[in-house]
Amino acid sequence: MPTNDSLLDTIAVIDKFTSERDWEQFHTVKNLVASISIEAAELSETVQWTNPSDDEVLQDEKLVQSISHELADVMVYCLNLCSKLELDPIKIIHEKMKHNAEKYPVEKSFGNSKKYSEY
Repeated sequence: MPTNDSLLDTIAVIDKFTSERDWEQFHTVKNLVASISIEAAELSETVQWTNPSDDEVLQDEKLVQSISHELADVMVYCLNLCSKLELDPIKIIHEKMKHNAEKYPVEKSFGNSKKYSEY
């Protein structure tokens, strides 16, 4: 599991919340994966049919709160899944970033939004 105390504390809070409600029985891998996807869709919904700039979002307190709440839901379910599978979220993020750096070398991807398979 993670070594970062703050992250460990956060996971412990999430696990305690889940345990106090006897929700572990519902937190199967499939259900957690589905919940991440569902919450990600709700995050997308916060800006559906709009395309606000960073500044426009930051000036809209209600939108910032909506985005924050949905983003938290996504992260909570991600950390639930990490806890269930005994994955260290920081470690897997670093591993994925290393993998991404190999797939998207700066000299080929700088200023370019193409997928790695296109160059």
